[in-house]
Amino acid sequence: MRYREIRELLRLRRFELDRDRRVLAGCHDLADLRRAARRRLPGPVFGYIDGAADDEITLRANRAALRRWQFRPRVLRDVSEPDLGVSMLGRQFPAPIGLAPAGFPRMVHPDGELAVARAAASRGLPYGLSTCGTVTIEELAAAGHSDLWFQLYVLRDRKLGHALIDRAAAAGYRALEVTVDTPVGGRRTRDLRSGLTIPPELTVGAMLDIGMHPGYWISMLRSPALRFASLSTPGAEVATSIADVTSLFDSSLSWEDLDDIRARWPGPLLLKGPLGPADAGRAVAAGVDGIHLSNHGGRQLDRCIPTIDLVRPVREAVGDRVAVIVDSGIRHGADIAVAIARGADLCVVGRGYLYGLAAAGQLGVEHAIDLLVAQLRRTMQLLGVVTISELRQGGDELVVLAGDQR
Repeated sequence: MRYREIRELLRLRRFELDRDRRVLAGCHDLADLRRAARRRLPGPVFGYIDGAADDEITLRANRAALRRWQFRPRVLRDVSEPDLGVSMLGRQFPAPIGLAPAGFPRMVHPDGELAVARAAASRGLPYGLSTCGTVTIEELAAAGHSDLWFQLYVLRDRKLGHALIDRAAAAGYRALEVTVDTPVGGRRTRDLRSGLTIPPELTVGAMLDIGMHPGYWISMLRSPALRFASLSTPGAEVATSIADVTSLFDSSLSWEDLDDIRARWPGPLLLKGPLGPADAGRAVAAGVDGIHLSNHGGRQLDRCIPTIDLVRPVREAVGDRVAVIVDSGIRHGADIAVAIARGADLCVVGRGYLYGLAAAGQLGVEHAIDLLVAQLRRTMQLLGVVTISELRQGGDELVVLAGDQR
């Protein structure tokens, strides 16, 4: 065989000079992005986004519950033109995916929420700002994303909480999510062991970690100081520790408070937590427009029921009157297909896009989204369906529990 023929067979991949694009070229699923994030971040910071409460049983159970479901495809169907579009809360989205609110994204990457919002806007997907975010409500709105949601922790300082609601409405946020699974903070053992605070306390271990991750620390030192932006108002109680920030939350939160929030908020209202059918029905009666099934990715109540196991009972309880959204454990487009088949309208991803953010900023978040969309599209085609509604309607035929051959 001649040299030219050998060269044609053994083409070398062109070396990518851009560091972020080079990293992403080797990331073919969210597990790859997780490994890239782990290499990039100091141990305590990676532990913050990757960890969960207590023994992390719920964290593992969320994944295991999704993997119990198996596909039973239809064949000989024309799947050449799949449409992943979905309509929810009066909006059209190109795929049934949203990006979850998360605390302290600027600790993961200096561009933080702004990078996530730009990535979500570029893909036409909704994104939620956390009460514990590192940019203000107004700063994120100025990024130009037209489908922002605001996630509200109900605070003991009700005046501050009401001000947050009013500011989100004035800034044009589309939906308000009231989180109801934080009457007290979960015990996040990884964070307690690392002593993770905002700003980080440079212990001897942290100083050694700086030597292992100089790029991360240089980028952080060049950026504005981390702060709980929406909570940093004159006269408000201030928290600096990730472990104790939940002391600001109101453990007396009740259904009466939800009535007050419904009266104050003019747009779509979502209730976020591991709601069972009875609570979901009561929420709808109180005027809620959507149920966001979430166990905080295992970061609150350990041994909590996996949210995928709540989707069908809640859908049956509320019917098609309200949106059903699910998160916790979503790591692949096939997971999204399972959730849709069980009755969800939209799946929200948290850790998955944070891994991308850590690995490569906005480009990493876009890459995470693109991976999930491509996986969902391919899964639908291999299942023999071409629309989200077709996947929902044929759910019991297409998705079955492992071992169920009926």
